[in-house]
Amino acid sequence: MTTTPAEQAAMRRALTLAATPGVPLGPNPRVGCVLLGADGAEIAEGFHRGAGTAHAEVAALAEAGDAARGATAVVSLEPCNHTGLTGPCTEALVAAGVRRVVFAQRDPNPVAAGGAEALRAAGIDVEAGVMEPVAKGVNKAWTFAVEHNRPFVTWKFAATLDGRSAAADGTSHWISGTDARRDTHALRAECDVLLVGTGTVLVDDPQLNVRDEVDQPVEHQPLRVVMGEREVPADRRIHQGPGEAQHLATRDPAHALAELYAAGRRHVWLEGGPTLAAAFLRAGLVDEVVAYVAPTFLGAGAPAVGDLGITTITDQLRWHLKRAAVIGTGADATVRLTLTPGGDH
Repeated sequence: MTTTPAEQAAMRRALTLAATPGVPLGPNPRVGCVLLGADGAEIAEGFHRGAGTAHAEVAALAEAGDAARGATAVVSLEPCNHTGLTGPCTEALVAAGVRRVVFAQRDPNPVAAGGAEALRAAGIDVEAGVMEPVAKGVNKAWTFAVEHNRPFVTWKFAATLDGRSAAADGTSHWISGTDARRDTHALRAECDVLLVGTGTVLVDDPQLNVRDEVDQPVEHQPLRVVMGEREVPADRRIHQGPGEAQHLATRDPAHALAELYAAGRRHVWLEGGPTLAAAFLRAGLVDEVVAYVAPTFLGAGAPAVGDLGITTITDQLRWHLKRAAVIGTGADATVRLTLTPGGDH
């Protein structure tokens, strides 16, 4: 059975709900749900608001009440079939008397999968894969993490046209413009870990938080993580709230990512210096690059990335340009490049 125009419209709404900004990130995906009556009109809607809260389907069912009986549930992700902090969404849908379920992305998590089969076994009509590519885009990092058993890693850096991330005297504020820094905070907010090395903390002492358009910290902060074997003094700003901070006493990127994944973290925003960036690149553990290139030259100073062990041009790490955008105007303009791995990555 194919989907109706009303179900297609409801799926677009469910995907919009799933992408609602400000939701705490972590082990759970973003999910939206819309309930439709027999005439195709919307009855209720809901979205998941973070770990421990009602799932999107349950939130929509609660809003609908008795009107959910005989309804169609349009969901951006396959309803879960397991008990975690909350009960299975499949059981909630069956108990509510839902007649049909339309969902976009199949759940890649083997622990929660099997929802479609459970619903069909209960006599509910199920349509899968509607707008699945869009749904996977909403949960890009989460999907990758579940499929690869490690967090998705985005490496962000700002550099001059000649590839310098700091001047010869060590100063680096500010290579990129004000608009680029605001743009960075918007992208940081999509991650649940901000990661730097001990060198960055000792030299630059960053706040490493997410701030809004008026430069105030947002309510839900990613975990601030320092990676490295050196001690981090208690007076460093990374220890100052809001939010939590953690020190991973390791220089091994794979070990750090394994610890973070086990703790329920799914998207790492890597903002360390050239040494840490080189370590992740050499390990093949960078999944996306966000580079802010300022229209300036320094001629000397720290490079954006350290030694990668490459001695000949044929061994260069070539990346695919996914997007390019000019952030800001005039003297404040910066080019943002978003790249994905290419070649043998």
